[in-house]
Amino acid sequence: MNYILFDGPFRNNLLPFTYTRPVADIRIGILTIREKWELLLGYTTTTITEDYLSDKYPMVEMDENIMINASFLPNVELAEMIKSLEENQAIFNDEDVIAFFTKDTQEAIDFDTYEAIEYNEDVVKIENTWDIFSKNGIAIQDDFDLLTKDKKSQPIPASVNTINASQIFIEEGAKLEFVTLNATNGPIYIGKDAEVMEGSIIRGPFALCDYATVKMGAKIYGPTTVGPHSKVGGEINNSVIFGYSNKGHDGFLGNSVLGEWCNLGADTNNSNLKNNYAEVRLWNYETENFAKTGLQFCGLMMGDHSKCGINTMFNTGTVVGVSANIFGSGFPRNFVPSFSWGGSSGFTTYLTKKAFEVAEVVMSRRDVELTDADKAILEHVFEETKKYRRD
Repeated sequence: MNYILFDGPFRNNLLPFTYTRPVADIRIGILTIREKWELLLGYTTTTITEDYLSDKYPMVEMDENIMINASFLPNVELAEMIKSLEENQAIFNDEDVIAFFTKDTQEAIDFDTYEAIEYNEDVVKIENTWDIFSKNGIAIQDDFDLLTKDKKSQPIPASVNTINASQIFIEEGAKLEFVTLNATNGPIYIGKDAEVMEGSIIRGPFALCDYATVKMGAKIYGPTTVGPHSKVGGEINNSVIFGYSNKGHDGFLGNSVLGEWCNLGADTNNSNLKNNYAEVRLWNYETENFAKTGLQFCGLMMGDHSKCGINTMFNTGTVVGVSANIFGSGFPRNFVPSFSWGGSSGFTTYLTKKAFEVAEVVMSRRDVELTDADKAILEHVFEETKKYRRD
C-alpha cells in the first residue's frame, strides 16, 4: 500500500516550523511524526504539502493510496485500523479526518461518499506550536516504548547515578560518565553516539537523539527533547529542539521549541511566565494576531536558521521566524519576522544572500550541504514574510 502524509488544516497554526518542512517532519518525542508512522506502518511515506516544499518533499501517488493527516500521532491500534482501510473508507476523530483510502485525484475527494469510521480513543493531535512542547511527555513515552520493545539497553556505566533505571535506555556508542539520571517521572533515552558530559543532572521524560550532546553541568527537566546533532548546556525545562541546533552555554530555555540550525548565544534566557501570571498569548500566522494559548507557561518559538547573540533576553511567548538574527541589549518584541536583523532598538531586513552565506558555513561544519532546493524554500519564505517586516 502507498501511504501519503498530508499537512491538514493546522499547517498554518504550526508556522514558523512549517515554513521549511511539512507537518510530518516536525519532531516531537524522540522521532519525527513521519518516522513514527513509518515504523508502525512498516512502509516509507511521501508527502502532500505546499507547492514550494514539494521539490524537497515530493509526493509519490499510485492507483491506490491511503492518505494520513500528519497532525495525528500514531499508535499501534490506529496504525492497524489504517492498514485495514478499504476503498472509500475514512477514519474520523470528531470532525477531523485521520486517514482515508482513495483511488481518486486529490481534487476529487468528497467525504460525503465515504464510509465514515469513528476513532474515539485517545489520540495525540498537534494543532498549535505549543502542542509540540506541552504534549512532548506523552510522545516521549510512546516513542520510548516503540523503540525499546524487545531490545536491551547498553549497560549503564558504574559512575552514573540513576533513579528508576529500568526506564533508562542507552543506545550503542553513547557516552556518559559521572551524571545523574532520574527517570521517576518518565523515561530517559540516550541515542546512538550521543554524549552526556560530566556533572549533568537530568530528569525524565528526556530524549537525547543520535549524535547529540549535553555539555558539562547541564540541568535538564523533562519533558525535553534534544534532536540529532544538537548541543545543549545550562538549564532547560520542557522544551523541544528539532536537530542541528545549539544552546551550548549557560542560560535558561523553558517551555520552548527550536527548529533546525538555530544557535542561542551564551547566557541567552527566555521568560516562560508573565509577571502577572496571566495566560500567555502567542503570535498566530493564520490570524495574523496574538492568540490565546490557554497556558500559563510558554516561552520561545524559533524557526529554522535563526540565531541570537550573547545575553539575549526573550520575553514570555516570543515567536521568531526563519533566518532571523537577533542581538543587542533589551527585549526584542515578541514577534520577530523571518529574515529580520537587529534587536530591541529595531530591525532591518536580513537579505537572503547574506543569510545563505552564513547557513552554508554553519551547515558545512556538520558536513551538510545547503542545497538549491533549500535555497529555493528560503527564498520563498523571504518573499512570503515580507509583509511582516517594516523596513
